[in-house]
Amino acid sequence: MPQTITKGIKALLAEANDRVATLSVAQAKQAHQDDAYVFVDLRDIRELQRSGMIPGAFSCPRGMLEFWIDPDSPYHKPIFNQDKTYVFYCASAWRSALSARTAMEMGLNPVLHLEGGFGEWMKQDGPVVPREG
Repeated sequence: MPQTITKGIKALLAEANDRVATLSVAQAKQAHQDDAYVFVDLRDIRELQRSGMIPGAFSCPRGMLEFWIDPDSPYHKPIFNQDKTYVFYCASAWRSALSARTAMEMGLNPVLHLEGGFGEWMKQDGPVVPREG
């Protein structure tokens, strides 16, 4: 018997976008110059190798996000324990919307996500560097 999905990706994204504030690329370019913001790249390693990333962004593969945020996790990353504003982004702002919502539910605050994702950042000539390491 096939599965009956009761809440699809469109509904999940709509709920996330209702709760999470977005940052336009123009706003993000300004925030990028401010040390009070941490840009978090949720794309996987292959995407980073293919297209680079926003300079200074922290690479956090989507599958590790909850583990890296939680200070009680053996995988916790101290970058998520700062008094800063977190700007999540992915390729097209889908994973970042869902991730930002999850991070907020975990208590990380404030959290935003990049409108249009890395694709829109590149279209609007945002700076890009090769992935480090």
